Amino acid sequence: MSFKVVSSLARRSPAAIGAETSAEGASLGLVKRPRRNRRTEWARRLVRENVLTIDDLIWPLFVIEGKERQTIASMPGVERLSVDDVVREVERAASLDIPAIALFPYIDPALRDAGGTEAMNPHNLLCRTVRAIKAAVPEVGVITDVALDPYTSHGHDGLIADGQILNDETVAVLVEQALTLADAGADVIAPSDMMDGRVGAIRAALDGASFDHVQIMAYAAKYASAFYGPFRDAIGSNTTLVGDKRTYQMDPANGDEALREVALDLEEGADMVMIKPGLPYLDIVHRVKEAFGVPTFAYQVSGEYAMIEGAARNGWISGDKAMMESLIAFKRAGADGVLTYFAPRAAALLKGDRAGG
Repeated sequence: MSFKVVSSLARRSPAAIGAETSAEGASLGLVKRPRRNRRTEWARRLVRENVLTIDDLIWPLFVIEGKERQTIASMPGVERLSVDDVVREVERAASLDIPAIALFPYIDPALRDAGGTEAMNPHNLLCRTVRAIKAAVPEVGVITDVALDPYTSHGHDGLIADGQILNDETVAVLVEQALTLADAGADVIAPSDMMDGRVGAIRAALDGASFDHVQIMAYAAKYASAFYGPFRDAIGSNTTLVGDKRTYQMDPANGDEALREVALDLEEGADMVMIKPGLPYLDIVHRVKEAFGVPTFAYQVSGEYAMIEGAARNGWISGDKAMMESLIAFKRAGADGVLTYFAPRAAALLKGDRAGG
């Protein structure tokens, strides 16, 4: 468009400009106009390809000994909770129709040792929490993490000898941990350690101990990520971790490897698989769902939560809108569900929409 035409338009009224541009648009002769399906809210709803529901949400909770809630500075709005407070929050989850919660313990540093032996204590914090939840709110699913990092003095998910993470020896301990949690009443065992062969060993042990009804949600593709920092603050392993976890967690540069890891876990008896972290790995979520067609979950990890919540609290973004946009992205990628610290907030919004609709 020439300068003279632009100058001429600038001197005309908005109504005149609108009429002229409408006429110009009609002259395009377009048959396909995608904007027609976006023109009204009801039309947008009719053609919407993916929908987030409360059924898609899993709420991770942190539990600690004692009676008082503890704030987690790097996770605004998230707290470590006493056993009693966890039960109350699970009752809240039930009232919001959230189907399941996931538990992570902050273990007293005095109970941590090189072998993570507290993980096998049938009366440990996590086992007591599971029993309390199942006694009070049996209808909510309880997912328990199987890994040694909350229990070890060195902060790793496995046993160490001569500076190396031991695979097979660690798996033997993880099996005992899984049996202990299943006996406490856990509905789902979720091994997050990334040791080779642990899913098969846990499945065989559960079946052999008459826990064949207990499901396994495998952290099948868990990456060595910088987004776990606030979580490690929450369970107290940031200050204890020696070195890094790159010899057992996956390289962020790899995609095909994730498919191999998922295939192995499914062969070994996993009922569901998880990709962690979430938003930076939506391509992996999509590839896994496309390749295997099995129940596929993603973990919107602590760093992802902290970025959104931190920006929202600073007024830089709309918190609720960014939260919901991030969650629908998981569904669009193919996830069947999401572990997210936003679960109660998202559920409350969805429940409100459902009641209003």
